[in-house]
Amino acid sequence: MPPIAILVALADPTRCRLIELLQGGPQPVHVLAAAFRISRPAISRHLRVLKQSGLISEKKFGRENRYALHPGKLAPVQRWLAGLLPAARITEAPAVVIPAVEQPLPKARRIPKPAATPVILVPALAAEAAAPAPAKPAVSQMGFDF
Repeated sequence: MPPIAILVALADPTRCRLIELLQGGPQPVHVLAAAFRISRPAISRHLRVLKQSGLISEKKFGRENRYALHPGKLAPVQRWLAGLLPAARITEAPAVVIPAVEQPLPKARRIPKPAATPVILVPALAAEAAAPAPAKPAVSQMGFDF
């Protein structure tokens, strides 16, 4: 059976980058967040997913929380992949830290608002426009938020 929780945690490039950053040892959240151009609350959400999967842990040191990687937790993924490809040998590669690529963000462009157009309701259609739309049944997203 595939290790779904770990694979879901690794399915996001930001979380994969966090794993790479933590290979060098435990890091506080502000150091991890400095490597990204997203908010600290967003980084905290990614860290929570990694923590729930067991790939990292959080330990409080004074006023800061440090996150540490547990590379041994990747063993179920390695075993599962080895079972899929019995002829291929999956070996543990040395830790490689990839530096963050600094790219300037594109400048924001101001899009002009379209001119307001008056809405004219035909009396026969006015009653239909005022009626609420029927509720759509909820669609299962299989745990994903789209």
